[in-house]
Amino acid sequence: MAKEAHPLQQQQQQYAGNGARQEEDETYFDPSAPPPFKIAELRAAIPKHCWVKNPWKSLSYVVRDVLLVAALIAAAIGFNNTWFFWPIYWPAQGTMFWALFVLGHDCGHGSFSDYPKLNSIVGHILHSSILVPYHGWRISHRTHHQNHGHVENDESWVPLTEKVYKNLDNMTRVLRFTLPFPIFAYPFYLWGRSPGKEGSHFNPYSNLFSPTERKDVITSTLCWGMMCFVLLYLSLKMGPFFILKLYGVPYLIFIMWLDFVTYLHHHGYKQKLPWYRGKEWTYLRGGLTTVDRDYGWINNIHHDIGTHVIHHLFPQIPHYHLVDATKAAKAVLGKYYREPEKSGPVPLHLIKYFLQSVNQDHFVSDTGDIVYYQTDPYLNKNSN
Repeated sequence: MAKEAHPLQQQQQQYAGNGARQEEDETYFDPSAPPPFKIAELRAAIPKHCWVKNPWKSLSYVVRDVLLVAALIAAAIGFNNTWFFWPIYWPAQGTMFWALFVLGHDCGHGSFSDYPKLNSIVGHILHSSILVPYHGWRISHRTHHQNHGHVENDESWVPLTEKVYKNLDNMTRVLRFTLPFPIFAYPFYLWGRSPGKEGSHFNPYSNLFSPTERKDVITSTLCWGMMCFVLLYLSLKMGPFFILKLYGVPYLIFIMWLDFVTYLHHHGYKQKLPWYRGKEWTYLRGGLTTVDRDYGWINNIHHDIGTHVIHHLFPQIPHYHLVDATKAAKAVLGKYYREPEKSGPVPLHLIKYFLQSVNQDHFVSDTGDIVYYQTDPYLNKNSN
């Protein structure tokens, strides 16, 4: 089918905001054009050491993060009655929860080590501790990587088609596209997925999973339930308000990090990026719609997860090799690699791209094999 009419210059202007001109060769670069290279060429360009999974190195990051989490908990207990400590503790611990999630994410990809049992044990411990069902999420995330950039088959922040969008009730639209609601979406996604899709990450009989995966999903759901029981027990012993301060608020900040980062992996670039369906979709073209981001000094804390293009194409590469792999692949990627805007110590520059995208990227056409996000001009007026 023909590509949906959406002039590239208009895309540039919409995201540039002030109509700033860009270099001519960049202005007329079509990101939806089939790339002149194959994925085998990218693979060959990446140094051999980038494919090596060192379980001891991976475990060292786990030890580092767990020790930091434990130290923050100890400090929280010691400074419980010091009011100014908590506004420091909450973002610090919430960010460390997010770091634990990324390490569990590596376990799910098998990039943590070459030992499936080690990956599963570490993944369950890390993800259950922050109320993520390890296998349930691992399997759906695998679906996301296998179908990245596909309108119907993708799993993470999948675009709504115009028909699905128009059938949403007003409350659902507001919750999905009005801050702060989108940055608290993850728990709801775990229970009910995205609009237009059915299933739960906790239900072994969900259509997310095959019959052979049900036992794994049951195991993860039980581990998740055990963590809920631990939190309930601690609330009874130490008081619910203290556990809310100690765990609840950092958990919410972790959710904010997760939704913010994963959203910006696939949205909010200055030039709108395509989504595919039908014969136009390929694994390579879908992976090239992802975006690298710079998070300043947080890059190291959250294990370079912002180095995302190469991760999406080759999820088996350990996080500590992603930067080197990306540097090596740039020569092949050419204009299909979008250099991330450099961040200060804190990535405040990304907030504007997040806000722009939430306000503009509402749905895609029901037809066409190459489509771009469109804007509902009445959404913000109606929500106000």
